[in-house]
Amino acid sequence: MASATILRTSFLPKISEWFAVNSSQQTSHLQPTSVALTVRASAYSDELVKTAKSIASPGRGILAMDESNATCGKRRASIGLENTEANRQAYRTLLVSAPGLGQYIFGAILFEETLYQSTADGKKMVDVLKEQNVMPGIKVDKGLVPLAGSNDESWCQGLDGLASRCAAYYQQGACFAKWRTVNNGLVPIVEPEILLDGEHGIERTFEVAQKVWAEVFFYLAENNDMFEGILLSPAWIPPAVPGIMFLSGGQSEVEATLNLNALNQGANPWHALQNTCLKTWGGMPENVKAAQETLLVQAKANSLAQLGKYTGKGESEEAKKGMFVKGYTY
Repeated sequence: MASATILRTSFLPKISEWFAVNSSQQTSHLQPTSVALTVRASAYSDELVKTAKSIASPGRGILAMDESNATCGKRRASIGLENTEANRQAYRTLLVSAPGLGQYIFGAILFEETLYQSTADGKKMVDVLKEQNVMPGIKVDKGLVPLAGSNDESWCQGLDGLASRCAAYYQQGACFAKWRTVNNGLVPIVEPEILLDGEHGIERTFEVAQKVWAEVFFYLAENNDMFEGILLSPAWIPPAVPGIMFLSGGQSEVEATLNLNALNQGANPWHALQNTCLKTWGGMPENVKAAQETLLVQAKANSLAQLGKYTGKGESEEAKKGMFVKGYTY
């Protein structure tokens, strides 16, 4: 059994206090009200904690390659490539087999197709990753659909059959998951995402984020989740959680890496970016080596940023291009 201390919205620091706390590491002026809740351990408790701490290790992060087939189609179109299973397989093989990937990457989030997919020479993708000392992860939701009667809102499918799917993913070699996992040995990345759209400033962004994070963790504890066995994306973190996964979506590779660097006087894991790698590859077999080298350059840059040592010097123009899409849907 474990005890979790929960902070509700009204007890979190104001934005001015937040920056003061992070710069001085002094929290004595904050007096949150604590609510003790009992968190049940599971048969996977030790494994979950070990996996979460491993993924949150200094200087390494997560390669997000969990694009759905539809999203793959949009990105392949940007390089004039048809969205076929063979082309998806070729690009994913390029990513997982990049020499030395495990030096900077500890985990790779996969789409379901990839988890069960093999490379062109018949080797399982998950085995290629494990040989590189990279933990396979899995995206477990089933995508967004319109919410009837709403103001253009959507809801995320995938709760039906989730427990059995997660058990199967675990047997296939997955170690962690994006979205909910209903345990089954998979470390969940809790991702209370707040969209970038809007004309509001950082104060309003922080106000909304603060409320969302507090509510999420309150209800995680009410449902007996073990904080030591989860990861958080993107920003605020209770002391028990092993690591934050910095969400880079919508930013250019350089912008995201500079922002990660600014956050890191302590260490936070990260999501590696693929845009320049994809453009370098262009669907051409003769470009695989150059694309892999580009991926490793970006992974190393994020590794340095996670340690607070990135400068942004020498980056390509492609890496500086923004990736924000207004009203983007998955």
